[in-house]
Amino acid sequence: MVKAGILARMETKPGKEDEVAAFLEGALSLVQEEPDTVTWCAIRIGLSEFGIFDTFEDDVGRQAHLSGKVAAALMAKASELFVRPPDIRPVDVLASK
Repeated sequence: MVKAGILARMETKPGKEDEVAAFLEGALSLVQEEPDTVTWCAIRIGLSEFGIFDTFEDDVGRQAHLSGKVAAALMAKASELFVRPPDIRPVDVLASK
């Protein structure tokens, strides 16, 4: 059962929306290499706002993901793609299906 999660929200710089969408779509292959990431969803919230929601069985898996390739790639491109650094928050999963 998943108990831990991450909710990240990002606002793109004008004109960077397609690049962010492509980046997030391409990140799926990296996440698939992470055995402790149970679910990973890249989402578009609005025209210029994107997000990532992922879940883990425990905090160990969450921390491994935060130290992984996707997080590193996201932070390396953050100043180029986003208005401000991504808002990355740990969350507790209360119920899931």
